[in-house]
Amino acid sequence: MQTITFRRPDDLHVHFRDGDMLRAVVPFTARAFGRAIVMPNLTPPVTTAAMAAAYRGRILAAVPDGVDFTPLMTCYLTDSTDPADLVAGHRDGIFAAAKLYPAHATTNSSHGVTSVERIEAVLGAMEENGIPLLAHGELTGSEIDIFDREKGFVEEVMIPTLAKFPRLRMVLEHITTDDGAKAAVSFGSRVAATITPQHLIYNRNALFQGGLRPHMYCLPILKREKHRLALRAAATSGLPNYFLGTDTAPHMKHLKECECGCAGVFSAPVAVEAYLRVFEEEGALDGFEAFASLNGAAFYGLEPARETVTYAREERRVEKSIDAGSDGSLVPLFAGETVRWTRREAA
Repeated sequence: MQTITFRRPDDLHVHFRDGDMLRAVVPFTARAFGRAIVMPNLTPPVTTAAMAAAYRGRILAAVPDGVDFTPLMTCYLTDSTDPADLVAGHRDGIFAAAKLYPAHATTNSSHGVTSVERIEAVLGAMEENGIPLLAHGELTGSEIDIFDREKGFVEEVMIPTLAKFPRLRMVLEHITTDDGAKAAVSFGSRVAATITPQHLIYNRNALFQGGLRPHMYCLPILKREKHRLALRAAATSGLPNYFLGTDTAPHMKHLKECECGCAGVFSAPVAVEAYLRVFEEEGALDGFEAFASLNGAAFYGLEPARETVTYAREERRVEKSIDAGSDGSLVPLFAGETVRWTRREAA
């Protein structure tokens, strides 16, 4: 196949940050995707409908002229989240979902939920009003091996929570293991999962090839080869429970390459190309549109895009770094390497 045409895709897990960083990274997502589920872990986090509406305005101001793009906002859940504000924000079209960060699980998660029991009133309101729960699916206790955090979350948090709230819908975000892939299909259409490009392409060896590779460090961390293969099988299975969510997470180069580097892979500039690589390698390009453009929209109750995009089997070199304003530069996924697919612009 030399070209592939599909409905304009959605990125259902994006980090834009704020300020100069936001203005630098939004155009990459906006040009490639029609919509994006925007993560709320700013400093301070986006915990109310008013904060989400203001953040949406800042995102839209960063979208290039002539580009049609819709940011879908999420509420950062805390132990003190107001159920009424969340429900009103969803009713008014501000919140598409709410995000569960276990406290201290990842970047800017110190305000996260310390125990699911503390947000049961919120979860009940979400169940009643059809608001999806997006879960960073990791346990965070210091006694838990970092490579076992996802499995622990599925067993100790996800399954009991869904049993207690039988109509609650959940997205298990950025799954990294066979356990996560199986969990995503274990509750029928109530549960789905996003999968990142880096977890489909790399296993944990990529962190240490020739030395420590800080730009491959993300949370959840890369896992064993058997898990990477399980994720590839899931993504290309055609099942509606799996869909595209890059978890693109920009951090300045100097904050990645330091004594205590930040977690995150900045994949937005090459995201579609990375996924196409996986589907091509798996002989599954015919199923790419469902994964990228249809499954996620259906889960969120959105109409699939009418616009189509075409990618050609043409190699291009990825820039080694991207200017992000006065604070420094960003290193994208595949920096300095060649990607196999290139978007063909409309005539």
